[in-house]
Amino acid sequence: MQCHEVDYEIFGSDLQIVEIVLDPGETIVAEAGSMNYMEEGIGFEARMGDGSKPNAGFLGKLFKAGKRVLSGESLFMTHFTNEGHREQRVAFAAPYPGKIIAIDMNKIGGELTCQKDSFLCAALGTEVTMAFNKRLGAGFFGGEGFILQKLRGDGIAFVHAGGTVTKKKLNGETLRVDTGCIVAFTGSIDYSIERAGNLKSMVLGGEGLFLATLRGHGTVLLQSLPFSRLADRILAHAPSAGGSSVGEGSVLGGLGDMFGDS
Repeated sequence: MQCHEVDYEIFGSDLQIVEIVLDPGETIVAEAGSMNYMEEGIGFEARMGDGSKPNAGFLGKLFKAGKRVLSGESLFMTHFTNEGHREQRVAFAAPYPGKIIAIDMNKIGGELTCQKDSFLCAALGTEVTMAFNKRLGAGFFGGEGFILQKLRGDGIAFVHAGGTVTKKKLNGETLRVDTGCIVAFTGSIDYSIERAGNLKSMVLGGEGLFLATLRGHGTVLLQSLPFSRLADRILAHAPSAGGSSVGEGSVLGGLGDMFGDS
């Protein structure tokens, strides 16, 4: 294996954490700010890049890190290494309600394309790069699905999805999906953006102007609750953001606030 071989255990049902067991000298690479806890033998360092090409020059690392910035991610990734002489553990937490999915990259052909916000962590040696869709239309209309990350390697990678996760296997079929509901798909799947029906459906249908179209042979992971939908719903009911303060099922609405503690 080119990637470090790590063991793990996932805890929880909705707000999950994944605990990684590192042997001496093993390293896990994670997005900044995702660490939950770690044992005393774990050392960590913020580095430019994923560490998959340690012999790359400074300009190469800078270019690769610059592409991460364009995708909205941090310039640096955090490397957690077991610097002790026995097994040590480090854990990473899901950023919002949903599931953490462990993916053995070696079993799916060594390549996975995922939403830029879904990647959580991976064994050292996994290459994490930005992937632009081939079609220009995806750039203008893809929304959440435009900027994707591509993972390459033969170790374990962990991605996070909101709500319930479903797995779809495509054998030459076509699947049309809301762009935000895509978590990840294997490298043999072709991805594009297409118009969501006729003009009436696009404007009045409530499903957005464009949908993602997935074709080919491979596996697709979908999520039931993209974070954008959750955030929109919260903002819609937040008085400070112009939303309504009337609770669901409440008859009194704002009148009840007069007798509250605030």
